[in-house]
Amino acid sequence: MVLTVEQGLIFALLALGVFLTYRILNLADLTVDGSFTTGAGTAAIMIYNSVDPYLATLAGFGAGALAGLVTGLLHTKLKIDALLASILTMIALYSINLRIMTGPNVGLNLREGKKLVHIFTPLKDAGLLSSWEMVVFLSAIVLVILAACNWFLGTNFGLAIQATGDNPNMALANGISTDLTKNVTLMISNGLVGLSGALYAQFNGSADSQMGVGMILVGLASVIVGNAILGTRFMILATLGAVAGSVIYRVIIYLALSIDFTIGTVQIKLETTDMKLVSAILVVIALVATKSSALKNSILSPWKSKTPVPGALPATDDPPNDDDVQLGEEYEERPAPFYPDSAFQPNRDGKDA
Repeated sequence: MVLTVEQGLIFALLALGVFLTYRILNLADLTVDGSFTTGAGTAAIMIYNSVDPYLATLAGFGAGALAGLVTGLLHTKLKIDALLASILTMIALYSINLRIMTGPNVGLNLREGKKLVHIFTPLKDAGLLSSWEMVVFLSAIVLVILAACNWFLGTNFGLAIQATGDNPNMALANGISTDLTKNVTLMISNGLVGLSGALYAQFNGSADSQMGVGMILVGLASVIVGNAILGTRFMILATLGAVAGSVIYRVIIYLALSIDFTIGTVQIKLETTDMKLVSAILVVIALVATKSSALKNSILSPWKSKTPVPGALPATDDPPNDDDVQLGEEYEERPAPFYPDSAFQPNRDGKDA
């Protein structure tokens, strides 16, 4: 279980990256599958060549950020759809990652009989690799980055990013460079994904060209599960939900693969190959739960709406229609607006003067 929590904390950085594009920027970014491996491969090959592990980890962040920048430029400058741009970048990164690692994988244990040193080596030598001390160490890293993300989103530029995600046309009309906000967000997002990959490669002891496959699903599942629990009304709860959702997601996967299910006379035991299926089912359940009326009306529910204004129409996801409009006794029909003599004065035939 401790090992599962550790993995959840490492993937929490991945979830934060996905949160920035999926929740804040309102874009579907599949670059994640490639940038995770890019960060892992960059850090691994640098450590393999005796580069300082902390510098190698930062390089993993930078490599992921560059991948995000490529996606952003394809979308903003070449006007390619964001989803398609991310797919193109993800495909290109497969070959680039092989170039970076000079092969399909890189080991981080020994090189020519010499022990390689990475961030987790001191803890590994002390026998604390799968311990609560390791959990505290990873939690400190995640909380620092979480605090930095919340601070950034509260700055003027962070608010501009949120405005771009909410309504890009209105943001552009108010003088916000939406191209810049999109590019920067994609860089930060994939930088966090690359950082997660760099840490995971060191934690796992190797980097593999296929290790990023399906990471977008892991990130989405973490964000959706976490936001389904803590809600999205406040930014701190939304970002914290992404982090908590990553740990909860890993724990659920661990329990699902550890428990045997009995349906009638048939006993089913899930294998590791069923993890993606479990992830998809988990995301569906979380999405359905967030739209459940019973859950929305719960007193402790984070989706519970504020106290309704007297006389206001109830909130609904459906567009309004004539049957929803009810005129009260206080309604007073107002005369048509008066137009003074000007160029805007309408003629009797309904056309402007």
